[in-house]
Amino acid sequence: MALSTTRRTPLSDQVIAQLRAQITSGEWPVGSRIPTEPALVEQLGVARNTVREAVRALAHNGLLDIRQGSGTYVLATSELAGVMHRKFADADQNEVAELRSMLETSAAGLAAVRRTDRDLELLETALSRREAAWRAGDPEDFIQADAAFHQAVVAAAHNDVIAAVYADLGEVMRAHLRHDVGPELIAERYVGHGGILDAIRGRDAAAASVEAGRAIGVCSEA
Repeated sequence: MALSTTRRTPLSDQVIAQLRAQITSGEWPVGSRIPTEPALVEQLGVARNTVREAVRALAHNGLLDIRQGSGTYVLATSELAGVMHRKFADADQNEVAELRSMLETSAAGLAAVRRTDRDLELLETALSRREAAWRAGDPEDFIQADAAFHQAVVAAAHNDVIAAVYADLGEVMRAHLRHDVGPELIAERYVGHGGILDAIRGRDAAAASVEAGRAIGVCSEA
């Protein structure tokens, strides 16, 4: 992660570009904590104030979330995603559920028609991780795993526009999942997603849309 020198570019801008690359490349996934300030100073070979300025700039743009006493976490993978998160931070959760329903049921139906064998492998892996996260009992880990499964469904739809919109709304969707799941994982509120995968595997578009719709809005037994 050595910082390359570019003439006529302020050092802080170079650091911002480097940190943004770590985020957009997926090396620092959404929800993960980035290296500490001293670690970034050592890795980049720049002053602490330069790193601090860059982190604050990315937090202002909505890519990072600085949590006092906890660290700095990746909030979004693009400035637009950060803007969307701020814009809809106080949105009515029922309206967010309706938005999720529109996007995820359509994507599931398309995925059933267009999915490839590789898509199925990724969906199976994502579903296994979701189930493992539930068993582990950490709400935030489960939310991230659940979001990853839904992102895999959207990816399997092979519609670049839907995928881009869904990615930019990623933190809005995860915030809704937090609202839906609550502060702790309760067995009676678990919703299995195996039906979504089964319908996509069987190329049943109608069933895939129905199963995806059942998973939205409340966490209760399907």
